[in-house]
Amino acid sequence: MTSSSAPDVEVAALDDAEISLEAWHWPFATERRGEIDQHFARLQRDRAGVWSGRVLLLHRHVVRERVLQGACFETDYASLCAWRDWQLPDRSVCNFFVAAALCAADGAYLVGEMASDTAAAGLIYFPCGTPEPDDIDARGVFDLAGNLRRELLEETGLEMGDLQSEPGWTLVRDRSYVALLKRLTAPQNADALRARILRHIAGEERPELVDMHILRGPGDFNDRMPPFVTLYLEAAWRR
Repeated sequence: MTSSSAPDVEVAALDDAEISLEAWHWPFATERRGEIDQHFARLQRDRAGVWSGRVLLLHRHVVRERVLQGACFETDYASLCAWRDWQLPDRSVCNFFVAAALCAADGAYLVGEMASDTAAAGLIYFPCGTPEPDDIDARGVFDLAGNLRRELLEETGLEMGDLQSEPGWTLVRDRSYVALLKRLTAPQNADALRARILRHIAGEERPELVDMHILRGPGDFNDRMPPFVTLYLEAAWRR
């Protein structure tokens, strides 16, 4: 399945995801190289924390018997940013990522607000990060749990092992964005958990997050939250 043959929006429960790394040429990244480099140079002038490393994108996937099976390829972050900012001109690829649906003991969810010098400045969403080549394990497969553990620790200071992990994953697809979310429940209530994370943020020299927001219901949504956040929560609150 490619993005052109999949529904624009879907939410589905998964038992697992198996995404292997493949050598694959992305025509967009070469054919529009000059435009991409110019676009990224402007982005870097505006946001000091942005740099272009190597990242992974998804170029095919299918869900069979509650398991997502797919293949990813390596590209540069500048091309990903241009593709994103230019409204997804190539629907043959997907931006895939793993996210922590961070839940407090009282049932509220917490989402982070991205710092002004990041590529996603001002957006509010669950802790997550762009997959990197280092996330590929010895089998040549993307390590979902390892990526999630690293991003959660970097952004919030929370150890995944200290949280209750819900089995499986929730797939949330919004056009060419494929989010794989795992609910992680903390022993603290929402206010105490937020305070703990804010202490971590205050101790960072250049934190990725500048604030944490508590979501107790749809009335707490705002337009800076990407659809994968609201789609996930709407489905979670209907359970």
